[in-house]
Amino acid sequence: MSGYDQDLKSIVAQLNSGQSSGRAEGPAPASPGLDPVLAQAAALGASDLLLLAGTPVALRINGKLSLAGDTALEAEEVRGLLLPLLSGRQQQELQRDKSVDLCFQRDGIGRFRANLHYQRGTLAGSIRLLPARIPSLESLHLPPALRRLAEVRQGLVLVTGATGSGKSSTLAALIDIVNRERRDHIVTIEDPVEYAHGNLKSIVEQIEVGLDAPDFAGSLRSIVRQNPDVILVGEMRDAETIATVLSAAETGHLVLSTLHTNDTSQAVSRILDSFPQGNQPQIRQQLSLALVAIVAQQLVPARDGRGRYPAVELLTASNATRNLIRKGEDHQLYSALSTGRAEGMATMEQSLAEMVRNGLITRETALAHCFRPDELPRYLK
Repeated sequence: MSGYDQDLKSIVAQLNSGQSSGRAEGPAPASPGLDPVLAQAAALGASDLLLLAGTPVALRINGKLSLAGDTALEAEEVRGLLLPLLSGRQQQELQRDKSVDLCFQRDGIGRFRANLHYQRGTLAGSIRLLPARIPSLESLHLPPALRRLAEVRQGLVLVTGATGSGKSSTLAALIDIVNRERRDHIVTIEDPVEYAHGNLKSIVEQIEVGLDAPDFAGSLRSIVRQNPDVILVGEMRDAETIATVLSAAETGHLVLSTLHTNDTSQAVSRILDSFPQGNQPQIRQQLSLALVAIVAQQLVPARDGRGRYPAVELLTASNATRNLIRKGEDHQLYSALSTGRAEGMATMEQSLAEMVRNGLITRETALAHCFRPDELPRYLK
């Protein structure tokens, strides 16, 4: 058995070494059974940890799931590991909504984001391991062009991608640049707060939905009256939040937020489709004026199998792209994107091809992750 497999299998023994059955009323206390598993997952470089009844402990390492042996967890074991993470308020939310999101920290291990939910009538948990420090664009291997987005004084910056594509890390890196270099008032609205930003040159307030505010839209309406310079909205989930974000971006604030779409043009469609047909011309006008850039990203496996690199599509609000959005000619955005290199733009295929040329990923990986397979070969020449 390899050392790697032995490390995975040792998690099962550590899980059974102790269980905590008490329920917390404050910050998540140490759980004798869970903490060794979190430490082992961190040591193995895992990005995620999955705990559910009837399945062995699962870790996502370099984007791939690995099972810790063949010993399946019992439902009561999962409950004993996960319930101590919750405060009284969070327990009520879990009971009411059958799902709850939270972040917690373990001294000497790290910071974690968790989603507790039910499946097949039993409690389950997905735990994301967060970096020990707020990442930089360089440590995330993101294009230097993204740094310019943190220098903008007003407008909307959107980061899109699937769950687990690194959107929160990208936003944290941009906020950190502002915090280090500008004397601004930064307010973040998150569910939950993932990265804790201390005051550097800027003053940072972090509002957690459910704890400090009832929802994104209500919190956003409130904070625009609190004299912020930069606003981070963890996710634009509904039409009310999107409309408030656009208004804030139009009125002198830099607003950063996320959407769950694959590419940049889909982000425009997703925003518009959130509104009734009769309201869409007004939203198009607002979006064309407020937009600074849309970043679409995905994480792809490295050539050597160690880690992943971000492939990034970047659409900037040039005169041409603003005009296309305003006129409703969204189908032409990709053409403007593919010919906009001089303005800092890049398609997903151009990004993947550059990574192949730099020896970061294989050609096969690029083909597996591109959005337009017929476009990629011409960039690989």
